[in-house]
Amino acid sequence: MGRLKQLAPRVGALSGRVTSIGAGPDRLKRRDQLVPWRKWYKTAEWQRLRWDCLASALFTCARCGVIGQSRDLVADHIRPHRGERALFFDPGNLQCLCATCHNRDKQREERAARGTASI
Repeated sequence: MGRLKQLAPRVGALSGRVTSIGAGPDRLKRRDQLVPWRKWYKTAEWQRLRWDCLASALFTCARCGVIGQSRDLVADHIRPHRGERALFFDPGNLQCLCATCHNRDKQREERAARGTASI
């Protein structure tokens, strides 16, 4: 039992660190303010382009082949645009991905590519 009493203060100290990461809508709002091209996702032009991408792919993920509803799918940039407007709105640079493939697999690949490019 002595160990449990010692563990409680340490766990309490760690929880403060976890909450300071800044999750939630405030973090997203700050990111939108710091990265100017984030506002492009809110334009009618992007919404039309996204819909055209999903519809032309028949709402099917290009990686795993799952067929989903539009809210579960992402119009993903094949080549990262890095704020380049022409590349951002290029229909040939888009593919339909399910949220899982986009948020897990594709992001992992992009992070790995950035890490090797800087070496």
